[in-house]
Amino acid sequence: MNILLIGSGGRENALAWKLAQSSRVDELYIAAGNPGTAEFGENLDFKESNQEALLEFALKEKIDITVVGPEAPLAAGIVDLFVDNGLKVFGPNQSAARLESSKAFSKELMQKYQIPTAEYRSFTEAEKALEYIAEKGAPIVVKASGLAAGKGVIVAQTQKEAKAAVETIMKDEKFGQAGEKAVIEEFLEGEEATILAFCDGKTIVPMIASQDHKPAYDGDKGPNTGGMGAYAPAPVVTDKIMKDFKIEIMEPTLEALQTEGLNFKGIIYFGLMIKDGKAKVLEYNVRFGDPEAQVVLPLLETSLVDIMEAVIAGNLDQLEIKWKDQKALCVVMASGGYPVEYEKGKLITGITEAAADQDIIVFQAGTRLKDGKLLTAGGRVLAVTALGVSFKEVIDKAYAGVEKINFEGFQIRSDIGQKALKK
Repeated sequence: MNILLIGSGGRENALAWKLAQSSRVDELYIAAGNPGTAEFGENLDFKESNQEALLEFALKEKIDITVVGPEAPLAAGIVDLFVDNGLKVFGPNQSAARLESSKAFSKELMQKYQIPTAEYRSFTEAEKALEYIAEKGAPIVVKASGLAAGKGVIVAQTQKEAKAAVETIMKDEKFGQAGEKAVIEEFLEGEEATILAFCDGKTIVPMIASQDHKPAYDGDKGPNTGGMGAYAPAPVVTDKIMKDFKIEIMEPTLEALQTEGLNFKGIIYFGLMIKDGKAKVLEYNVRFGDPEAQVVLPLLETSLVDIMEAVIAGNLDQLEIKWKDQKALCVVMASGGYPVEYEKGKLITGITEAAADQDIIVFQAGTRLKDGKLLTAGGRVLAVTALGVSFKEVIDKAYAGVEKINFEGFQIRSDIGQKALKK
């Protein structure tokens, strides 16, 4: 079987690592990949946005399954293009991908089908948005409706911050077209968790719950990032909360998509806020989370290739998905100054030493090779993942792995997993 994986981040390194474990995979190609993915397949010099070049390659190389990692190609309709040309793709079509590409669309869907979420309003005019903020007060959440690489959400503690967020999104157009419409919603208190689910349009199966750490600094302080670390399974999602989630959120979401005529095939990411034993939806995404993939995929026992085939064929109900009885935790090593300004091109050392422990996997994200040397090339550079039987063990192992790796000015959060320990 020949597989084409699209994307170049830490999530794609985790996907390449997992896909390569299947004995059914003959060739694995990654467009454009990174030095980490190159260990498991052949990196291609195509941008993920170059759909025509990717299609031409997939047809020429007789690709059996194309796996779309990031959200941008899904929102741009790559699945529709490939399916129209007789190819099998893992991921939702452009219409179904609106669940992530338009926050306004997803909020309307939740409201229409009474799926628990925060109260909200959508705006295309900055002045109207500012009036709403003045009426509601703070804290309040301001979001760019479109895709903003996980950075278009601003949790404003004061009205002044909220007004500045509207200016940034709608007037300064910091997130480009993503900010043509803004969604303003009530601030939900509680503890965040993520539940990813496989969906074939008829059946939806949840994965184990995980917890990301979005703020840049310890104690959930500082600006939001793409994620500074994660762990799974998340103790905040108790058996009771998981049961209620399936009945009140997951199944109604599938029914809503079916009623709206959206044949959703791929991953639905449920970003949740949990308080007093009740979950509400913060957001939907339509792909694996990053860094959630780096802790969920290492715990998956069933072949990912088999699951993806079942999703595409529409027979997910015939497959039993099994999980390892372990814990996984990853610490993200980011460039100094991330998520604001940071330098690239710093020499990275120590990955081989860290990965010498069989319970450590170092996933690469913002890296590149130059003259045989591994250099930083992004904000989030590496995700150091540890596996073990207890949260204390994986915390100790992950940070021991981090200690062996170095690049100038790197920053980490030193409290990944502490919430799980307290549980």
